[in-house]
Amino acid sequence: MADDVARVFAAAIAPDPTRPLLTWYDDATGERTELSGATLANWVAKTANLLVDDVATGPGGTVGVLLPPHWQTAAVLLGCWSAGVTVAGAPGPVEALAGTPGPVDALFAAADRVGEADAWAAGERYALALAPFAAPLRELPAGWADYVIEVRGHGDHFSPYAGGGAELVPHAAGRARELGLAGGDRVLVDAARHPDPVDWLLAPLSVGASIVLCGNLDPARVESRLAAEKATRALT
Repeated sequence: MADDVARVFAAAIAPDPTRPLLTWYDDATGERTELSGATLANWVAKTANLLVDDVATGPGGTVGVLLPPHWQTAAVLLGCWSAGVTVAGAPGPVEALAGTPGPVDALFAAADRVGEADAWAAGERYALALAPFAAPLRELPAGWADYVIEVRGHGDHFSPYAGGGAELVPHAAGRARELGLAGGDRVLVDAARHPDPVDWLLAPLSVGASIVLCGNLDPARVESRLAAEKATRALT
């Protein structure tokens, strides 16, 4: 078993970095975004470099994450664990993710949650529009930087620090067994029903499965989406 999240991620994409690894749907907007393992790895590397270069954090540091399930959230979380930092604030029961407000080295928040950030003492603050095509925010809140603008200027490669998210790896493997996930699966996930990143991100990755993550999932579209995406498992 891989001993940290970066190695879990690397093992998941190694067989074919070009295959779709994470496909995001938002049934409220009609968005569909598909990322190969290589493309997601690029976002992860850029995020880790942003944390190390701009935030000056790494192993021993803590980053707050106030983001819903989303492909950009995957990039932020995997980037944090690659940089060796502890993540606080993401949804889910896992202690390492649950956290309490600040102080943190950096805070990543969805645009509609920046009001919650007053409770956090954060060194740097990055807001995410979570818009189609990774579009930036139309209006940037005072005191915040735009994640998608800032991250794009960073390097495409990063050598992960050992141990990032190590405590989550056995839990993810256990959840994969509980959810009946196996290598080669393509897993359709209802984001509202499975907001814990261990369920929608780490458990599938731990067995080398690919992910079809659906926000605002329309129940009437589940069967057709399972067929269109050739999904083998559904967490709905």
